[in-house]
Amino acid sequence: MSDRPSPAHHPASGPPGSSPPPANSAWATGGATLAAVLLLVNGALLVLQGIAAIAEDDVYVRHDSYLYRISLTGWGWTLLALGALLLATGCGILAGRLWARATGITLAALSLVAQFLFLPYAPVWSVVVMALDLFVIWALAVYHGGRVG
Repeated sequence: MSDRPSPAHHPASGPPGSSPPPANSAWATGGATLAAVLLLVNGALLVLQGIAAIAEDDVYVRHDSYLYRISLTGWGWTLLALGALLLATGCGILAGRLWARATGITLAALSLVAQFLFLPYAPVWSVVVMALDLFVIWALAVYHGGRVG
């Protein structure tokens, strides 16, 4: 007989023959932390972008032949609201809130679509933000845990 207790008698081991739940790798935790910070930065920049579109309609070039005709003031309010939601969600992810991960994925997807529609007004910036949104979606999708910070 061995002096070691069998795994079946250990209370935290789960059912006999089962493996322990996988822990998050350092890459997943680091990626989720970076995603939260990117949500905060992206949210702050969207707020500023929205304020610029609301305050001065002459900051961006007008395109009359663009398929999705929304006034720049309308875009400004949309970007301002989305930016505020991204800021709150980034704080929630860093605080380990359960709702924040799914909300972050959803808002990053909405930001991706909004930036695609905003391409004629700020093409280079929109492509950069779309790439960051894709990273945020990936990082939050592969992370399975609580507090990231």
